[in-house]
Amino acid sequence: MTFTGFLLDRLMPHLILAPIAVPMVAAGLMLLLREERQRTKAALNIAATLIGLVVAVLLLVQAMSPGVQTSLGVYLPGNWPAPYGIVLAIDRLSAMMLVLSSTVALATVLFSAARWHRAGVHFHPLFQFQLMGLAGAFLTADLFNLFVFFEIMLAASYGLLLHGSGRQRVSAGLHYIAINLAASSLFLIGVSMLYGITGTLNMADLAQSMTRIAPADRGLLHAAAAVLAVAFLIKAAVWPLNFWLVPAYSAATAPVGALFALMTKVGVYSVLRLWTLLFGAESGESALFGSQWLIGGGLLTMVFGAVGMLGSQRLGHLAGFSAVLSSGTLVAAVGFGHSLLTAGLLYYLLSSTLAVSTLFLLSDLIDRWRNDGAHRAPHEQTDDAPFLSPDLVPAEGINLDDREQALIGQVIPAASAFLGLAFVACTLVIAGLPPLPGFVGKFAMVHALLNPLGLGASHGLQPGAAGWALVALLVGSGLLALIALTRSGIRHFWTSSGRASPQLLVLEGAPVALLLLACAALVWQAGAVMRYTQATADALHAPATYVRAIMTAAPVPTPPRDLAPASPQEPAQ
Repeated sequence: MTFTGFLLDRLMPHLILAPIAVPMVAAGLMLLLREERQRTKAALNIAATLIGLVVAVLLLVQAMSPGVQTSLGVYLPGNWPAPYGIVLAIDRLSAMMLVLSSTVALATVLFSAARWHRAGVHFHPLFQFQLMGLAGAFLTADLFNLFVFFEIMLAASYGLLLHGSGRQRVSAGLHYIAINLAASSLFLIGVSMLYGITGTLNMADLAQSMTRIAPADRGLLHAAAAVLAVAFLIKAAVWPLNFWLVPAYSAATAPVGALFALMTKVGVYSVLRLWTLLFGAESGESALFGSQWLIGGGLLTMVFGAVGMLGSQRLGHLAGFSAVLSSGTLVAAVGFGHSLLTAGLLYYLLSSTLAVSTLFLLSDLIDRWRNDGAHRAPHEQTDDAPFLSPDLVPAEGINLDDREQALIGQVIPAASAFLGLAFVACTLVIAGLPPLPGFVGKFAMVHALLNPLGLGASHGLQPGAAGWALVALLVGSGLLALIALTRSGIRHFWTSSGRASPQLLVLEGAPVALLLLACAALVWQAGAVMRYTQATADALHAPATYVRAIMTAAPVPTPPRDLAPASPQEPAQ
């Protein structure tokens, strides 16, 4: 065996620690650097994020390989068996979320390196601590450590939201901190109640204990689950608990808003993970507990998000309400507890998160282009003169610009074309129109609702009132999103004459292109991605393998010590 092969063989079992350890070490190193070393911090931040993406891809490959539920899939950091020690677990869902988070993080850190990272101090350490919290939340297999990583993630997000200062950010940041502290309190209350009833916080052990709960404690168990669910649904921005999201996300700087698009998905991930583990079809009397509340809350959130988009005038608010709409769609689909529908929502989760993050980045570029004050036409100087004055009307049959040059034959500036095409792509994904992945995800969910067993209508299967409501909202919310985004695109690109070409840096355009290429890859490999999400959904709704792998993970044996006494030294000659 070569040295490289030997090294990989030694390191691969510990690779699951890297998504947590790499950002922690990188953040610690950056805190040791002086504030003037922003370029060094930016380079270290980009390098650590890129390493995190590579590690996430390797973990994804591991999760896809047969026999993943071995020592590579379950890791015991303290070398104590479950349920007594800390457990990290990698499966298809957590690996997918790690790749998604690392992709969005790499795009946002590249975008921030152009200008935004200099708007305040400690941006780069906080960014890495945020990634540490996200990775830990996806990898942990017990509720207490889920709370710990939530708090790491939220503590970093408080500083990131205030990055750049300003009255609006401070005001929105205070509201954001208050609501998340309340959610954290509910999290602790729910966890404490569950521990008092079951005597464990290990997720796999909790799943095993669901059928052993005494009938007298079943109501208290449901109350504890409901309290815990409220904490997760606050983070998932489900109506009416989402009043904080749009003001906070739109007030944040563009890269922070793009990174925050992942925050709601952590709440959705937690609901999906715990609900399928604790309240799946094999949970006895607690099977599918709370499904009606998840479906109803998700549907109302979809309505709120779509109407909010329709009433929004600012791109930042449009992006915020897009995140709300995406979260509502996911939560409503989770509540049905159907494997085919879960596969579709996982595909939709990938596409919608990438699109919303891209829209946050584009909103900064487009707003800066709109507000840079360059060469406005006379009729655009005030809002009181919406019509052309007679001396500005071109001669009949001739289309002239403000410099009296013919419009026909003029070349669209490359930066303007890039922003316009990127905005169109975001619109298509968020609205769910072909050929981009938003359509594929919604089509997969509609297909699962109309054919829950993969059968045709001739078999008499009906989706029910809730299913029809979700189908209608998948189509209707897409239509409202299309109207809202199209109206905004017309206002920013078509009705703005006399404006200079936007000035884009490579570090600003490349992240947008990266996220859009990721969306294109989802379409290019739609079959492979759907097979992956279907296998992930099947494993979630039949968690016996996940539970067994965690509960049977054996600690690494301690090397035996040589108990033979040391031989005495020979006397000197």
